Amino acid sequence: MTPATSTPGAAAADAAAGDEVAANQRLGAYIRRVRHARGLTLVQLAEATALSHPFLSQLERGLAQPSLSSLRRIAVALQTSPIELIGASDAPAADAVPVEVHRRGERPLDATFASGAARMLVHGERPLHPLEMEGTNTEPGETFVHGEDEFAYVLEGEVVFELDGACEQLRAGDSAYYAGGVAHRWWSATGAPYRLVVVKQGTPMRLGEEDA
Repeated sequence: MTPATSTPGAAAADAAAGDEVAANQRLGAYIRRVRHARGLTLVQLAEATALSHPFLSQLERGLAQPSLSSLRRIAVALQTSPIELIGASDAPAADAVPVEVHRRGERPLDATFASGAARMLVHGERPLHPLEMEGTNTEPGETFVHGEDEFAYVLEGEVVFELDGACEQLRAGDSAYYAGGVAHRWWSATGAPYRLVVVKQGTPMRLGEEDA
C-alpha cells in the first residue's frame, strides 16, 4: 500500500489553519493579560460587554474567534482599542528584533480605530505601542480612559484634543502627552483629514498573572 502524501494545496491549508490557531491563542492571551491588568474578572468583563462568560473563557484560551463587533466591545471594556487587540494576534517579528522600520503606505490602514483608521507600527510584545492614525471625524465621539500614559503627535491637519474636559487645538508639529487615567478624545477642528502618531505604553503584566 502506498503511504498517503499531502498535496501542496493541503499542506498550505494546514499551515494556514495552524497560523490561525496560533493567532487566536495570542489574541486570547493578550485579552486575558489586559483584563488582569484592569483588575476585572471574566464575569465582570461579560457584564461590561454583554458577551457570555463561556464565550469569553473560550476566547481567552484561543478556542473562539470574536467578530469585529465583539472585539470592539471588549476593547472598550478593557480601555484599549480594537487595533491593539488585533495587533497582539500578529506573529512575533523574528523573536522581537531590536530594530523595526516601516514606510508610509507600506500597508493600508485598518479601519478598526475608534474614529478613523490606524495601523500598528510595531509587532509582538513591546513596552510601547506606537500607531499611525488618520481620521476626518468632526464629532467628539467616545471618551477613552486607560491606565497607561500616552503621547500624540500631529503630522497633518488641525485636531481638537479634549483632555480631562479641557480642549486644546493642535496643528501639525504640535503634540500632547497625558498620563494614565486622563480622559481623552479628539476630532478634526476644520472637517479636513488629519493624521497622528500615537504612542501608548504597553499594558504591564501583574505579578503572578501567568498562573492566574
